[in-house]
Amino acid sequence: MNFPVELKEKWGGRRYNSFSHVLKETFRCRVHKISLRLDFTCPNRDGTVAVGGCTYCNNASHTPQAYRPGMSVREQMEQGMEAMRQRHKADKFIAYFQSYTNTYGPVSKLERLYREALDLPGVVGLSVATRPDCVANDVLDLIADISRNTYVWLELGLESMHDKTLQWVNRGHGLREFLDAVERSKTRGLRLCAHLILGFPYERREEILQTPLLLNRLGIDGVKLHNLHVVKNTVLEKIYRSGAFTLLSREAYIALLVDFLELLSDKMTIHRLTGETTSELTVAPDWTLNKIAALNAIHKELEERNSWQGKTCRNGFVSEPRPIVAGEQRGIAP
Repeated sequence: MNFPVELKEKWGGRRYNSFSHVLKETFRCRVHKISLRLDFTCPNRDGTVAVGGCTYCNNASHTPQAYRPGMSVREQMEQGMEAMRQRHKADKFIAYFQSYTNTYGPVSKLERLYREALDLPGVVGLSVATRPDCVANDVLDLIADISRNTYVWLELGLESMHDKTLQWVNRGHGLREFLDAVERSKTRGLRLCAHLILGFPYERREEILQTPLLLNRLGIDGVKLHNLHVVKNTVLEKIYRSGAFTLLSREAYIALLVDFLELLSDKMTIHRLTGETTSELTVAPDWTLNKIAALNAIHKELEERNSWQGKTCRNGFVSEPRPIVAGEQRGIAP
């Protein structure tokens, strides 16, 4: 089977349905997300469900470099938009509420912050990152109301579908909370993106590859994929330095990622394929620091395997994941 011509044309020549291409097709211009950090916290930090946060989490790793405490939404947006205009010739922008849990607060506060961003000229959408246990019905009603007049993504951090893994990383919720959040969001017609981390210790390949099948069944609209990477000043750093687990090599991650994409519905939007942070905060693996090289290697793997998103997912039926060739495992338990 060869890469279908209709998908090649639909996806702008790539072998997956990239978010950048979706934005270009939707708005017919160059659109960039502007990352924001506000004074939110997290129920996994303040004692509501746990303390200390997830073992891998250091919010400094995804805080905008130009951020300073006390900066308003407007200040952050204006600064970010000007930088994207200069660097990428961007025409339009999406306000990305990224750091911490961006639905964790009174609805009146959330509405004020969201609309402050949307009121700026050139802002065409909103992307809100949160946890599946922090989307109360009144919050979903607010986001649904906003989505009637603008482009909105609700990003839910699942990270893993396996409760044993979520417990290991002190996530503070399980799969059940994610399923509940998806059901209530879908009844409101919201566009959903699921965050996932591939390469957790003790997850077997066959367990990891159950996840795209779940996302397909749930009708998730987009997915953001990260490789597990270790950031400074986290509990995960201490565990990693103790020698308790190893991280995936670039080759192992890409092989697993392509297997994952093959099982994923071709209707889903791919928001991200790798995770990375600054060199100052990165502990390991080093290969994440060169994002362009990693993406080029992913594209090469897709070409060499004659693979593409949804290759083994047709009309709702998914074939079994391809068998592992001897010597190919490279860090993933069978």
